Amino acid sequence: MPSSVAAFAAAAADTPLAPLAIERREVGPQDVAIDILWCGVCHSDLHYARNEWGRTVYPAVPGHEIVGRVREVGSGVKRHKPGDLVGVGCMVDSCRTCEPCTEGEEQFCAHQIGTYGGVEKGTQRQTFGGYSRSVVVDEHFVLRIPAGLDPAKAAPLLCAGITTYSPLRHWGVGPGKKVGVVGLGGLGHMGVKLAHAMGAEVVVFTTSPSKFEEARKLGADSAILSTDPAQMKAHNNSFHFILNTVSAAHNLDHYVRLLRRNGTMCLVGAPAEPHKGPGAWLLLGGRRSVAGSPIGGIRETQEMLDFCAEHDVTPETEVIAMGDINAAYERMLRNDVRYRFVIDMSTLG
Repeated sequence: MPSSVAAFAAAAADTPLAPLAIERREVGPQDVAIDILWCGVCHSDLHYARNEWGRTVYPAVPGHEIVGRVREVGSGVKRHKPGDLVGVGCMVDSCRTCEPCTEGEEQFCAHQIGTYGGVEKGTQRQTFGGYSRSVVVDEHFVLRIPAGLDPAKAAPLLCAGITTYSPLRHWGVGPGKKVGVVGLGGLGHMGVKLAHAMGAEVVVFTTSPSKFEEARKLGADSAILSTDPAQMKAHNNSFHFILNTVSAAHNLDHYVRLLRRNGTMCLVGAPAEPHKGPGAWLLLGGRRSVAGSPIGGIRETQEMLDFCAEHDVTPETEVIAMGDINAAYERMLRNDVRYRFVIDMSTLG
């Protein structure tokens, strides 16, 4: 039988999140039932709760950075057992048969099902996210949290971590590579930590000189004031790769000209308005590329978690109670968080 579960939800775009009882499906043969311990707060949660993408279905329960303990498994489950510490990221299902799925890149499946805002295959019910007491997920989309990772800090890795890890891995970041990170927020600070752990020379671009020392503490070798033309020009034609995490529209040409021959800038932020650039001649002149990347697939997300455990890479977090989520959203809008909020789900009454 389906079960009733306590959650926090938005009833409409202009209402605060509040307690709501939701229904979780019965545990099927391939399902894993998870008692949620921690849930990271992503800016996507705020966009979705407030219908800023224009596709929210209410009531809306956000949360796709989930860490919890397995309570029950279906009769056919082989990867997980009760008591295991596990995670769930941005996806809870996909078609499993298309080319991206068979190659382990479910994030590109045209029929992927989001952890919230999707529709379950069997029940045709709306999917609800991790701002809740528990969740039921197909075992294929349940990740193992390695020993040694702080469970609370592991939660943001399931979105912010994989969003930055995937492009760094895809474009071969490592020793001998000069890597730029644009922005030092929730995504940017993870990009710095991961690129440093991969052995690259890491340079942070910021509009605030006050962030120079913070960037170095996080693992950057140096920082550049992106509003200073002289500092920018000094690095022309020198970067192998630039990870651009900024979600506000800006002139991409300022960074494209910093790429060396065959260099790539990858966008992981998605602004509401289009960026300016890139200019064709800047791309042609160095066979430079501007690309984009979303999250990673399940196989790569597990690889990322294992990498973070091995290299002691975790996000900077601030733990909050479930009842503080509306205030946390307002703080996010003011950039008043260093660098990710994580909800202690034991505070959900």
